[in-house]
Amino acid sequence: MSRIATVICAAVAVAAGGYWLTGPNTNVTFPLVSAAEAQEADLDTSTIVEMVLGAEDAPVEIIEYASYTCPHCASFHQGAFKQLKKDFIDTGKVKFTYREVYFDRYGLWASMVARCAGPEKFFGITDLIYEGQAEWTRAGGPAEIVDELRKIGRLAGIDGDQLEACLQDGTKARTLAAWYQENAERDGIQATPSFVVNGKKVDNQSYADFKKLIEDELGG
Repeated sequence: MSRIATVICAAVAVAAGGYWLTGPNTNVTFPLVSAAEAQEADLDTSTIVEMVLGAEDAPVEIIEYASYTCPHCASFHQGAFKQLKKDFIDTGKVKFTYREVYFDRYGLWASMVARCAGPEKFFGITDLIYEGQAEWTRAGGPAEIVDELRKIGRLAGIDGDQLEACLQDGTKARTLAAWYQENAERDGIQATPSFVVNGKKVDNQSYADFKKLIEDELGG
């Protein structure tokens, strides 16, 4: 999914100052943030937890940049990623870090749901979000889409109060957007999925090519 990095935070914005979406049949509201808010000086991006699988001292480090609304990202996670995990992550050869990309507000909301129960459930919820991507992204308007994301959160075992607290956390939303912008600018991310393998940027490719690249890094 090719998209230009200049839309990094602007795509999250809906109005110059941001606004709030009220969910259906509830008084709960959901934060949307603007590019200006995402760059507030008082946001501490060091508070954002990196979501990591694999051995900390693995010889190969892979960072994936992906958007929950990106069909190519969903395809990767439903296919090549499972093989990557089996062959290299679970065997201690690869440390894998997943970093969210926010090209739109729906991807940001999905991220807030995925992170709601902490690192222990993050990758399991990510799998559910990608598996249901075709359904929740086409559920209708913003209210319907966020309601479908709620269902995924509840399916993952997040209780209602905790889930609503996560979705209402405006400071977290702004900090995530700023964190993404810092990462994307540093690593030159312009499309999803994109990868950084031992410090070198790599575009999406077949698993066979990816496997060879990793094996070359391992010296095999």
